[in-house]
Amino acid sequence: MDNAQLTRKQKEFLDYILEYKEENDIWPTYREIAEAFNYKSPNSVTQNIQALLKKDVLIRTQEDEYDIHPDYDKNFGIRKSTGIPVRGLIAAGYLQEAVEADLGKITLETLFPHLDSMFALRVSGMSMKDAGIYDGDFVLLMDGDIRDGDIGAVLYNGETSLKRIYKDKNGLRLEPANDEYSDIIIEPDIFEEVRVIGKYIGHVNRSGIHKATRMAS
Repeated sequence: MDNAQLTRKQKEFLDYILEYKEENDIWPTYREIAEAFNYKSPNSVTQNIQALLKKDVLIRTQEDEYDIHPDYDKNFGIRKSTGIPVRGLIAAGYLQEAVEADLGKITLETLFPHLDSMFALRVSGMSMKDAGIYDGDFVLLMDGDIRDGDIGAVLYNGETSLKRIYKDKNGLRLEPANDEYSDIIIEPDIFEEVRVIGKYIGHVNRSGIHKATRMAS
């Protein structure tokens, strides 16, 4: 949902309690809210809170108090997770009785725990096709230590390239995953101009999300 689904009075009510919480580090009492809006009865406070609970802007805590929805953004409203619901358990051994339960959702955060430190680049070219990475795919990258044979994005001489990276005393060797392309050798005299801008951890295309797998030694 977004803020457009709140009435003007509900938005004013929400803004007040959020600003109060930000300034005082606690939620306002019913009496303070009633005084701020000149309500004659605490029931008006309850009705507004119930409306915001119903619209998922507020949630109930274990102590049966209200709190802001964890996905609420004051500029954009609720940013609902678009994950895949996990609806229960299924046996992968002997037949068992079906168990239905709300086990949450599979989201990008489930697949990639360090999602906040990730970024994506769109691939141009086919030099990594034998690694399953094709022209037009989006590669997912993040800062991290690059081991020999890992795929990474490299910046050198103002140009970028996605390749398997090998380090040795002679510098760097950038190996494509396509026999039609040659290795790129970066000699020590220009080694300082080279920067690994991201370690490949997966890619996305029309067939889905693909996580990186370590190349067999």
